[in-house]
Amino acid sequence: MDTPQRSVVIASLLIITAELCFAGVSALVKYLSTYLPSEQLVFFRNLMAFLVLLPWLWRKGPSAFKTKAWKFHLSRGLAGLAAMYLFFYAIAHLPLAQATLVLLLSPFIIPIIGRLWLHEKVLPQTWLAIGIGFIGVFIFLNPTTATLSPVVAVAFIAACLAAFTKTLIRQMSATESSSKIVFYFASLATLLSAVPLLWMGQAVAPQHWLAIVVMGALAVAGQLTMTKAFAMAPAARVGVFTYSSVIFAALMGYWFWQEPITLSMLIGAGVIMVAGYLAIRTRRKA
Repeated sequence: MDTPQRSVVIASLLIITAELCFAGVSALVKYLSTYLPSEQLVFFRNLMAFLVLLPWLWRKGPSAFKTKAWKFHLSRGLAGLAAMYLFFYAIAHLPLAQATLVLLLSPFIIPIIGRLWLHEKVLPQTWLAIGIGFIGVFIFLNPTTATLSPVVAVAFIAACLAAFTKTLIRQMSATESSSKIVFYFASLATLLSAVPLLWMGQAVAPQHWLAIVVMGALAVAGQLTMTKAFAMAPAARVGVFTYSSVIFAALMGYWFWQEPITLSMLIGAGVIMVAGYLAIRTRRKA
C-alpha cells in the first residue's frame, strides 16, 4: 500500500528536525570538548539516554532483562562505545562538517561488512552507490588542494565501527526486540563509560551543565524523532534527508567557529546525497 503524500512530507520534516538535533549535539560536543575530556562527554551522553529509558524499565519489569544474546549485546556495546569515543574525538579536532560527513559513510560500509562477514549478496547497483558515495567524500574533503588531518582516519574508523554495530543489530533483531537492544546498549555504555572517569573526570563548571543537559536532550529528541519518521514513511522515500546533517553541521561550524564552506564541500555533499538515494532505492527493490 502506498504511503500517503502527507505522511511522506511530515516524515521528511521529522528527519530534517532529527538531523538538526544531531548536528546540535555535535556542535555542543565540540564546544564542551574545550573544557572537558571526551571521555566525560561520552559518559554524560550515555547517562541521559539511560535516564530516558527508566520509565520503560518501570513498566516492563524484570522481563525486560531476559536475554540469550549476551555475546551480541556485549559486542554491540563495546563497538558502539568505541565508535562514540572516536567520533567525539574527531569532532573536537576536525571541522564540524568534515567529522559529520565521514561518519555518514557508515551506510555505505554496511553492505561491505555484510558481504565479507555474512556472505550476503550485494547488488551491482549497491556497489555503484558505494563507489559514488566514496567519490563524494573525496570531492568534499578535496585532498588535492589541502592537507588532510590524520584525525579523518579516526572518524573513518568510527564510521566502520558504527556500520559494524548496525550489522550486529540486524542479526540480533531475529531474537531481540528493539527496546531490549536499546536498553542493553544504554546500560552497558553508561557503565563502561563511567570507568575512565575514575582517573580522568573533572569538575564541571556551573555554566557548562546547561550545555550538557541540552546535549543529552537533543540526542534523545533526535533519536525519538527519527524513529517516528521511519514509522510514518519508508526509508526509500525519506531516507535521503538523513544527509541534511552535513548541511547543518557546515552552517554551525561556519557560524560558531568560522569554518569555511567551499564549493567542493557543496558538490561533494550533493554527490553523497545522490549515492545515498540510489542505495536506499536499491534496497527497496531488493
